Amino acid sequence: MRGSAGYKTKQSQAILAYMSSLEGCHVTAGQITKNFQRSDTPMGMATVYRQLAKLVAAGKLRRYMLDGVPSACYEYVDGEAPMAHFHLKCECCGALIALECQYMEELQQHIAETHTFTINRIKTVFYGKCSRCIEHTQAI
Repeated sequence: MRGSAGYKTKQSQAILAYMSSLEGCHVTAGQITKNFQRSDTPMGMATVYRQLAKLVAAGKLRRYMLDGVPSACYEYVDGEAPMAHFHLKCECCGALIALECQYMEELQQHIAETHTFTINRIKTVFYGKCSRCIEHTQAI
């Protein structure tokens, strides 16, 4: 990644490697900071935000702001044109999950044709419980 100063930093490389390992997951700067505080390469929140901004500008990450959520979420995209997709938001743990499903395509087409309304796929979020939280609830 070439930053605004034209160089790669250890922090940006570490964040990029971490984000690419998450395969479609969305995480906040706070979650990223906590991950690195538990590792051999701790970095502060200001450093994480600075590197995230550079990675977004370079097209390596995508930044999402959701209504009612105070923190932005980030997703690895590696400079490819990111595929527009719906999101699932767990109301228990806060996980934000990308949803790419053929049935959602059908729903979007139905709404467009029948109700003359175009859905913004990037900003559309369905709220509920993720599988991990459902399993945890059932185990109790």
